[in-house]
Amino acid sequence: MKRARNSNAILNAVREAIMTKVTPWYVQQSPELGGKFADFYKACLETGVLDEKTKELLMTALACVFRCPHCTQEHIEGALKAGASKQEVSETLLIAAVEGAGTQLAWNKETFRRLLGKGSK
Repeated sequence: MKRARNSNAILNAVREAIMTKVTPWYVQQSPELGGKFADFYKACLETGVLDEKTKELLMTALACVFRCPHCTQEHIEGALKAGASKQEVSETLLIAAVEGAGTQLAWNKETFRRLLGKGSK
């Protein structure tokens, strides 16, 4: 959980820096590596094979699974601004929730078997 929060904090800092044209702290402290990360993030925001709406819906799903309320809100707003309907955002959140639950079940299954025996189905 802590790692996901840290990742989301970094992504938020990158997005904020891009929007405000401020050099992020990690670029200031580690120009070579931080600059490459900032460039990569900027490139991901550009239109490519995926359009802006699709990217925002994907980022909404990821933010939801990583449990970052600020990122989730930001990307829901971004998806709506990019033309997503409320129904598309709702479906995105539901898909993220079911995938998040599925990964937890798989994780728990392995832990259960490891701790309580392989005969457990």
